[in-house]
Amino acid sequence: MSAPSPDPSQGPDLVVVGSGFFGLTVAERCARELGLKVLVLERRHHLGGNAYSEFDEETGIEVHVYGTHLFHTSNKKVWDYVNQFTDFTGYQHRVFAKYQGQVYSFPMNLGLINQFFGKAHTPDEARALIAEQASEIATQDATNLEEKAISLIGRPLYEAFVKGYTAKQWQTDPKELSADIITRLPVRYTFDNRYFNDTYEGLPVDGYTAWLERMADHPNIEVRLDTDFFSVADELKGQVPIVYTGPVDEYFENSEGRLSWRTIDLERETLDVDDFQGTGVVNANDEDLPYTRTLEFKHLHPERTYLPGKTVVVHEYSRFAEEGDEPYYPVNTAEDRAKLLKYRELAKREPMVLFGGRLGTYKYLDMHMAIGSALSMFENKLRPHFAEGAPLTSGGVDE
Repeated sequence: MSAPSPDPSQGPDLVVVGSGFFGLTVAERCARELGLKVLVLERRHHLGGNAYSEFDEETGIEVHVYGTHLFHTSNKKVWDYVNQFTDFTGYQHRVFAKYQGQVYSFPMNLGLINQFFGKAHTPDEARALIAEQASEIATQDATNLEEKAISLIGRPLYEAFVKGYTAKQWQTDPKELSADIITRLPVRYTFDNRYFNDTYEGLPVDGYTAWLERMADHPNIEVRLDTDFFSVADELKGQVPIVYTGPVDEYFENSEGRLSWRTIDLERETLDVDDFQGTGVVNANDEDLPYTRTLEFKHLHPERTYLPGKTVVVHEYSRFAEEGDEPYYPVNTAEDRAKLLKYRELAKREPMVLFGGRLGTYKYLDMHMAIGSALSMFENKLRPHFAEGAPLTSGGVDE
């Protein structure tokens, strides 16, 4: 069944709240595949949510405004989809960790183990060493994050590469954090220092904003920036299907209590040097450094030509989000999960509203996960409704 052509004299067929990857994927698919008129509402002054980037006027360096974004996926469907809008570089992400004046390759691998313990180990020797150190505490006996981590990698590696970073990330002594926060701490017994193990990896050749703008570049898509959904919600709710990607608790006016999130503060400066740290991301593992990591964006695109003698560096700080802050990562305590179940019940009763994305489902989603989730919502809920007349069941996409 072919979808009808949109009537420009009428209102939108679908409203999408938020223009991050989830929202834009839904908008693009519905406009291109179904011929729907889609209205995208974005409260910020720009498209793209936290993936938005801009080229720094002084240096020409592409800055990821909301922190470093690295695209990677093993999902071929997602990879094929995103390649419609951008080519990707061959960039492979590598992270380094700084501790007590020394820099180590990260995640923990054979190179880090050999460097940290000052001795060349074979893979079997390294595996035996870590197992011996981890035997201090049995994993099943761990009562907090510190004990759980020690039971997985041993005390020396924990104290160097987990303790300080975790304390800053959570603003809490790891002894006070739940053991459930850590499910595993990967240690590679090879010299492989690629941060991600995915099949596909790279950065958009022309930058993230160019990619996002191409997704929204369709005659059936209207994007309204600087527009708060709640200022127009009364005229839209119940009148037109809505895909909402903002915070689910905010949608319901925090009626079941606020969900807890972590946020980040980014301290940006332009330095008069060609190269500040030699790589894109260096974790700050020392507890006496207040920031969690240092970002240097020019290393993400070494194929580009830059103005000599200048670089842009960002120090990233982590803290609990307060009212008015930009939420990044769900804290997801037992109390949060109880509230979330109540919000999901409310969402099911909200007529013609689907909740999606990181904020709408209270799940941490990497970019490829958000896109994959949006494609699933399109195929399983939106296409059947608009193309075949199936009822639109409200609620979240991945409950």
